[in-house]
Amino acid sequence: MTSSLSTFHLLNATDVPLPSPTSTSFTLTPPLTSMTDIWRKPGPPEINTFNAPVIYKIINLATFQRLRVTLSGAWDKLYDQGGLVLVVPDPGCSQNPTEAALKGQWVKSGIEFVDDAPKVGTVACDRFADWSLVTEGIVPASSGGTNATQVTIEMERRPVDDTLWVYIVQDGKRSGVREVTWLLSLAKDEDGKPKEREAWVGVYAATPTIVEGAKPLDVQFEGFQLDLRDL
Repeated sequence: MTSSLSTFHLLNATDVPLPSPTSTSFTLTPPLTSMTDIWRKPGPPEINTFNAPVIYKIINLATFQRLRVTLSGAWDKLYDQGGLVLVVPDPGCSQNPTEAALKGQWVKSGIEFVDDAPKVGTVACDRFADWSLVTEGIVPASSGGTNATQVTIEMERRPVDDTLWVYIVQDGKRSGVREVTWLLSLAKDEDGKPKEREAWVGVYAATPTIVEGAKPLDVQFEGFQLDLRDL
């Protein structure tokens, strides 16, 4: 297993400095003037949105092993969010990253502000997205103000069956909150052997609700780790 030192890329984040390949800390601040989100539902009305700012690395999905980060923010508006994201872009849109994300498949997990409280939200999207919420693992943040909270999220391949597991990490212990059975199989051929399939792995932040006079949401990410397996 190796750590990825490949180049970072930006999506929907023109004002964000490009991190160095070895960076483990970032800050993302979604714009106050427009709604941002990563979400897809059949409706009515039908919604397909992927305009949240993202910092990511490009890998072969077949080599993915583990992704981890601690994220924090002063969440206060409905659906304020930030976390890890793993995207399998549509290979037919390789020259247009925005379109590739809109037509791709993805999983995101992190903090989301719902019912006047921060929760850990996890969404998996194949044709359409689903959504789950838990309250465990969220603690006061070490920085960012008195109202800031944080959580450590980890995504990992389970070797026994190549499913993607999402964990909350607290006090050195992991609690599984989601198993996504299908996503990693996108990098297998008809015989079940690994094949080349591009994936984007990184962090995102979004503010789906616009409130006049609201303060910017600064989402801080610390301890970013990306581990790849040898094939």
